[in-house]
Amino acid sequence: MSVSVLSPTGPLGSVSGLLQVVTLLSLVLLLLKAAQLYLRRQWLLKALKDFPSPPSHWLFGHKHEFQKDQELQHFLKWVEKFPCACPRWLWGSNFAFQVYDPDYAKVILGRPGYGLLLLNGQTWFQHRRMLTPAFHYDILKTYVRIMADSVQIMLDKWEKLITQDPYVEFFEHVSLMTLDTIMKCAFSYQGSIQLDRNSHSYIQAVGNLNKLICSRLRNAFYQSDFIYRLTPDGRLSHYACQVAHQHTEQVIKLRKADLQKEGEMEKIRRKRHLDFLDILLCAKMENGHSLSDQNLKAEVDTFMFEGHDTTASGISWILYALAMHPKHQQACREEIQSLLGDGAFITWDHLNRMPYTTMCIKEALRIYPPVPNISRVLSKPITFPDGRSLPKGIRVTLNIYSLHHNPKVWSNPEVFDPSRFAPGSAQHSHAFLPFSAGSSSEGQKKWILPDENHSGARPISLQQL
Repeated sequence: MSVSVLSPTGPLGSVSGLLQVVTLLSLVLLLLKAAQLYLRRQWLLKALKDFPSPPSHWLFGHKHEFQKDQELQHFLKWVEKFPCACPRWLWGSNFAFQVYDPDYAKVILGRPGYGLLLLNGQTWFQHRRMLTPAFHYDILKTYVRIMADSVQIMLDKWEKLITQDPYVEFFEHVSLMTLDTIMKCAFSYQGSIQLDRNSHSYIQAVGNLNKLICSRLRNAFYQSDFIYRLTPDGRLSHYACQVAHQHTEQVIKLRKADLQKEGEMEKIRRKRHLDFLDILLCAKMENGHSLSDQNLKAEVDTFMFEGHDTTASGISWILYALAMHPKHQQACREEIQSLLGDGAFITWDHLNRMPYTTMCIKEALRIYPPVPNISRVLSKPITFPDGRSLPKGIRVTLNIYSLHHNPKVWSNPEVFDPSRFAPGSAQHSHAFLPFSAGSSSEGQKKWILPDENHSGARPISLQQL
């Protein structure tokens, strides 16, 4: 007897049954995921019950509260209404616990820290101890002339550009200059990044990643890696990551090749102070092994990105702030020119003899912090000075921009007033955190502050902004 194709026991019947099973499993998985998100949100609401915030939508969070490109300014209204800290719901169970009080910041940053970007735990502590010599002041002093040469290349480019147009968009030029400086000082690079067209792709990739990270955080659908990879933003992010990693991998490869040359390793060992990359390549961990390729790349990626991008952002905002306040700009110019005399370059000794310029630089970094916020996940429960507490597992965001603009911390916070940082002025130890605080940021501060003082002061002394 033949079987009809319409029979439920035929091939079509089997396909139909399979589709029913798949549909049923998909519904079960969807319900389980929804239950998981619901329970997670309920746990978070309970954990955050002592920290009020404006009403939020269960799925879209506080999205309706914020307009694009005005988030920082709008959040300042929350700072005045909700003391010390409050949660900002992004979507569903995803939120950012925003901290903008110096006492709260001190408690959070006093905890054992994570790596600058990519490492944590015991690995982080071992690497910080190993890298401390790279930021010794004796070795940083030798970098000032390299910084001066890099700044001069940038200024020469500006001189040519302003003959064509009096207005110069200088952030990319500053980024190339800081990358040039860090490559020569910390990675033994020979040549000029600013004159190498291939380096522009790395700068562009870093800029794209900065924008894409922010846009991804705002989009609920982008939280899935699978969905994000299918979007134009996801593909651009993947490409930008490839470009950034290829750049650092090439730096490591070239330096490793140099160290293979006869006598080069012995020459390195005779140095009193090694630079950042040579310390990593020559290091032995406590277990006697060298750094793994993964950890080596993580450290180089971190310092390459933070060392040039944060510095470039800081310098650019310093120049912008002084351009907006010509009276203070002129006072800085006169101070620097009187200090230099007939000298062409700013030296290490000059950096501590520019009090007014330093005050202006700090005030610019207060109003325009180059890193507006930093985050970490609590590895242990934490209790704040006012008795409120958070459990383990909460992601805490130190909102540096809001801290620097908190009217309870700074009087008239929107006013550019360098006298806040006059010698002898009293401040809370954690009221001014342009580069965070604690052991995790000491290397950044030792590198960035001299670079910003030098690279910011030199253009001011020569040109009207």
